[in-house]
Amino acid sequence: MQDIQNLLDSEDATGLAEWVKRGEVQPGELLEAVIDRIELVEPQLNAVAERLYDSARQAARESRSMEGVFSGVPTLIKDLFSPVNGAAMTNGSQSLGGFRADFESEIVTRLRGAGCLIVGTSTSPEFGTSYSTESNRFGATRNPWNLAHSAGGSSGGAAALVAARVVPFAHGNDGGGSLRVPASCCGVFGLKPSRGLLPSGPMVGEGWAGMGTPHAVTLSVRDSAALLDATAGIDLGAPYAAPVQTLPYFAAVQRDPRPLRIGLVEQLGPWPTSTESLEAVRRAARLCQSLGHRVEPVSLPVALPEFLDQVFTIIGASTRHYVDVLGQMRGFAVQPEELEARTRIILRSKGDVSGAQYAGAVEWIHALGRQLAVFMQNYDVILTPTLTREPVLIGELDLQDDSISLEELIERFHSYSPFTALFNASGQPAMSMPLYWSADGLPMGAHFAGRFGEESTLLALAAQLERAQPWRGQVPPFNACQRSSARL
Repeated sequence: MQDIQNLLDSEDATGLAEWVKRGEVQPGELLEAVIDRIELVEPQLNAVAERLYDSARQAARESRSMEGVFSGVPTLIKDLFSPVNGAAMTNGSQSLGGFRADFESEIVTRLRGAGCLIVGTSTSPEFGTSYSTESNRFGATRNPWNLAHSAGGSSGGAAALVAARVVPFAHGNDGGGSLRVPASCCGVFGLKPSRGLLPSGPMVGEGWAGMGTPHAVTLSVRDSAALLDATAGIDLGAPYAAPVQTLPYFAAVQRDPRPLRIGLVEQLGPWPTSTESLEAVRRAARLCQSLGHRVEPVSLPVALPEFLDQVFTIIGASTRHYVDVLGQMRGFAVQPEELEARTRIILRSKGDVSGAQYAGAVEWIHALGRQLAVFMQNYDVILTPTLTREPVLIGELDLQDDSISLEELIERFHSYSPFTALFNASGQPAMSMPLYWSADGLPMGAHFAGRFGEESTLLALAAQLERAQPWRGQVPPFNACQRSSARL
């Protein structure tokens, strides 16, 4: 009889699935252990939107839970435009009331096909438009490294649960940094795939003009690669798709990459990078150099304020459309008081842009993608900080007053994360890696972006860095590990 809690302390999802496939651990045993972990940490982390224990238990009793690359591994689905049949889908907003989905997103279907047990949904800020997971609907999701700090956003619930060792990976999505920012804040691995590589259907054709994509935050690099193998590829009716690698993504993590030419960007736009963030990215650069890669300082060809104005034209128009559709579905219009201050500011400034303005913004980001593709003919990878400073305190990004301008809102959020959204717009794959902890004990990620469709290069580099500087032993003070005296 295996000690299931010890296994959850030490194994990633790939390792747990191997125990299940060998018949040494039963899916139901693994599930109940994860449920215990959720209940242990949830009152303090506030990372779960809805518990789905009964349906997960039923799935654990079915034979298909023993099949697939992640046989019997429990996980959670982010509560943001990712419906789970029978579960509440709130998108972090009061405006959705008691809506429950009667269908599932394709990514959930593929995760189930890989053997995953869906044990719950994880928290998100309203409509995913914040770098901190705080909402009027659920409150604040806290960072397991320091409960006074944010877990990041918008996949903050997912990252907090993985960092606290509740589950080895959790689904999320990323439209401007929403996987990578919380991965950086919580000290786990977060990869945003290329535009169109993963399915967004059937509910979404292209989130935010193709800037949004699903994937996951993971404890290990190999889990992220295996998840890509299990979920990548075009879904029915997709408007476009990225090329899928001919070799499995999992194969990429089993070999070191060739020596890479890496462009180092320490600052972007008008906002300074803190001393701690500079130290984090410079240490990552030195680690890359020690492994035989060439690192050189570069400047990216982008005017950040103009770029962000175009991005928010897309976000504002998309949010207006969604709010209007939501009103039609429920039979009465969404009222301003049902929405958070941040959403009201975006809608006030960008919710009524013309069709020509929206089309112009889409063309602008497409032109940027081509410009960056030309730039990256000379570089394999771009290295930046993930964030300009340590994870923010709870409340710092939780706007309660809608009197500020959109420009002030953009400065507040993007002076904190000026780097990540750029690669959503260009469609390039990008990842945050936990390679540095601040003097205050808070994780600060290093951010790498690759060429479009070249996830394997990023994954090979990530696995090499993980071998050189492992982070699995870095467990936050607040955790679900049974041997941890500090977990409560």
